[in-house]
Amino acid sequence: MFKVHCPVDVRFRDCDAMGHVNNAVYLTYLEIARFAYWKAADIGRLEGDISYIMARVEIDFRASAKTGDVLVVAIAIRGFGKSSFSMEYEIRDQSGRLVATAKSVQVAYDYAADKSVPVPDFLRAKISEFEGRSL
Repeated sequence: MFKVHCPVDVRFRDCDAMGHVNNAVYLTYLEIARFAYWKAADIGRLEGDISYIMARVEIDFRASAKTGDVLVVAIAIRGFGKSSFSMEYEIRDQSGRLVATAKSVQVAYDYAADKSVPVPDFLRAKISEFEGRSL
């Protein structure tokens, strides 16, 4: 179901006064996993000034994590829109317990023109090949 599994060590600084990972830190864990995904899929910047921006993130917390835990963030691209693509995540601790699930939507973006653009065909093809399924 997920092609990429990215381990993340929970650091002391990730935790709040109650001793568990602060909710905002999970966005960083998702970002680390996205970077690992692009690296595993052998995809760098899209094209010149074309890249992507985050449009939406949704996280459902299932259990707490604490300093010293090793979390594994599983990530996959689930589909494409005209100018967007969606990613899905599962975060589990070292025992396999589900800590959180998340979804995000990224938009292909032309920084020079300052506007969204269609997702390039080469990216759709490369991701479909990497995921091993038609998207």
